[in-house]
Amino acid sequence: MEGLVTRGFWAGRPVLLTGATGLLGASLLRLLLGAGAQVVCLVRDWVPGAEAARSGLLEQARAVRGDVLDQPLLERVLGEHEIDTVIHLAAQTIVSIANRNPVSTLETNVRGTWCLLEAARRSPRVRQIVAASSDKAYGAAPRLPCSEGAPLDGRHPYDVSKSCADLIARMYAVTYGVPVCVTRCGNLYGPGDLNWDRIVPGTIRSVIRGERPVIRSDGSFVRDYLYVDDGAAAYLAAAEALAERPALAGEAFNVSDEAPIDVLGLVRRILAVGGRPDLVPDVRDEATHEIREQYLDAGKARRVLGWRPRFTLDEGLGLAFAWYRGLLGEARG
Repeated sequence: MEGLVTRGFWAGRPVLLTGATGLLGASLLRLLLGAGAQVVCLVRDWVPGAEAARSGLLEQARAVRGDVLDQPLLERVLGEHEIDTVIHLAAQTIVSIANRNPVSTLETNVRGTWCLLEAARRSPRVRQIVAASSDKAYGAAPRLPCSEGAPLDGRHPYDVSKSCADLIARMYAVTYGVPVCVTRCGNLYGPGDLNWDRIVPGTIRSVIRGERPVIRSDGSFVRDYLYVDDGAAAYLAAAEALAERPALAGEAFNVSDEAPIDVLGLVRRILAVGGRPDLVPDVRDEATHEIREQYLDAGKARRVLGWRPRFTLDEGLGLAFAWYRGLLGEARG
């Protein structure tokens, strides 16, 4: 994966990374450090089991304790560390939590976005910002696969938070000239995801334990799934492209492997890769306020950013299995 990162671009570059303790954040932190960037991580909650901490990556970066809602802190960090590039991932990303706690989700995902962008607007040294949106920003799109021109039409708490954050980023680019572009990823999976309610890590853990995997929906929901390092590479490609072509500010890029699959089909692939096709899924049909079919057209990212996924689904699942077997073996030990 390091082959997709332009080391000359990132070497010595001061980068602010929010959300470093999440799944995507750990992958980006590893790639950035490997490319020689000077990374400052904004960390709200210290999570010892998070991959960025567990792997020692955070010890190689400069960690600032604080909240993305603290705009004065953000302005101080951007100024004192002379930040050139910002990758903004910090968000509440769990759909079920958003449904139960809409206000805290909107605070982090919407207000957190404008706090960061307003701080950047007041910080003239910032040259590139890549902000995380989501495929969920489109809501239940009437035409699939979604292209970037589709309306942002979230209806439920998490989806609405991403629709709003996406529009706020565009507002700052168009109205104030803030150099921000947006990425809208499909469903990321891979080493470091400790949210066992998600279908990939939850099913992998079931396989390792020899238990029936649980499917919260009826199994027919369709999504695209992207290995986390492919998603991280897209963020870096977007930042590099924005540096070369400032006119890309305000643009959005879908990031997907363009191979949608239904949940039951995905679970069967995971069982096959894990060598336990005999395990029968427990289909509970309990999911609510979730989009039934959603997948993306990533043609723009391929054309404009020169990005494309490097890992097939089976390759990514194999790498994830190896990581989770090590993790759960350590946990048992």
